[in-house]
Amino acid sequence: MSSRSYEEELMDDLEASGEVIPQTLKELETINKWLGGNFVTINGLDQLVRSKTKEKMVIADLGCGGGDMLKLVAQWAKQRKLEVELIGFDANPAIVEYAIENCKAYPNIRFEVCDIFSEEFKERQFDVILCTLFTHHFTDEQLINIFNQFKTQAKKGTVINDLHRHGLAEFLIKWLTHFFSKSEMVKNDAPLSVRRAFKKGELEKIMKQAEIPFFKLRWMWAFRWQLIF
Repeated sequence: MSSRSYEEELMDDLEASGEVIPQTLKELETINKWLGGNFVTINGLDQLVRSKTKEKMVIADLGCGGGDMLKLVAQWAKQRKLEVELIGFDANPAIVEYAIENCKAYPNIRFEVCDIFSEEFKERQFDVILCTLFTHHFTDEQLINIFNQFKTQAKKGTVINDLHRHGLAEFLIKWLTHFFSKSEMVKNDAPLSVRRAFKKGELEKIMKQAEIPFFKLRWMWAFRWQLIF
């Protein structure tokens, strides 16, 4: 896997709907929980928000899926006695519909169907932007533009949590989903996501071209990159 794959995932179909959506999102929640990948985002938040503030923080989760990460962020904020407004963005209406139901017990979480490339979204301002398993869906050139955009949109910073492209990671997730997944979308997309993911040098090159000189990039379990800027 010397270079990134740009083959589209089934999840990239913004008109995907039906029973496959809740089934897939439930399985992804379980996978991220048991493989420890969610910690990468929460740890990044801890690094960005070191001091207590009495002002309400607005945190955006792009490509929010079923809202699982925002539930964890809500719990994180409650433990630290922080007031937060949490907004999940996804371009698929069926996914947003599921997320609203999935997070109905959290009054400080809301969702919007939105295209992050739209001029309307580019004008939005947040304290923190989160992207968990989202950035690998885009080309390097798109990411350069997106990260440039985030520089002006996120007052405190951005936390990227995405996959490390590695043969062992692809083998393990293919084995895991083959035996335990009932979702054809998960079986197809999980190993493909690894092939679409990043090597360290690729992320560093993207950051350089996005003219972001100061950032933190580190490898974390399980085959994840944590990128903070």
